[in-house]
Amino acid sequence: MSETTDALGTAVDAEHAAVYTYGVLTAFTTGAQRDAVATYIAEHRARRDELNQALVAAGAPARTTAPGYIIPLAVTNSATAARAALDAEQDTAQAYRSLAEHADTEKIRRLAVDGLTECALRAAFWREAAGIRPVTTALPGTR
Repeated sequence: MSETTDALGTAVDAEHAAVYTYGVLTAFTTGAQRDAVATYIAEHRARRDELNQALVAAGAPARTTAPGYIIPLAVTNSATAARAALDAEQDTAQAYRSLAEHADTEKIRRLAVDGLTECALRAAFWREAAGIRPVTTALPGTR
């Protein structure tokens, strides 16, 4: 495998983890947050599928979901759900940043930049929901 396919695989794995996390968050959100969870999980699924297609097109096998994932904090209410969603977005953004660095084609680089941009926008929503300021960061994909 190449650096590009390794980075694609990592991005697919991050998307799988984000989909799992958002699935858990459904039980702890209401109103605008619940609407965001529904929208964002669909976006992560679409990105995951697009990345998996690129991975297969590059000659690597598609990545499948793991049997389970660890959410780094206990999700017990809407406040902790917002923090967990933010963590998922930051983790996924890191994977996209790495993909942008290792992309060997314009198409893969565009996938990475688009994914990173979407993660930054979703992370801003969750920072706002969690009361974190500023809601944006200068360099998405870095912690």
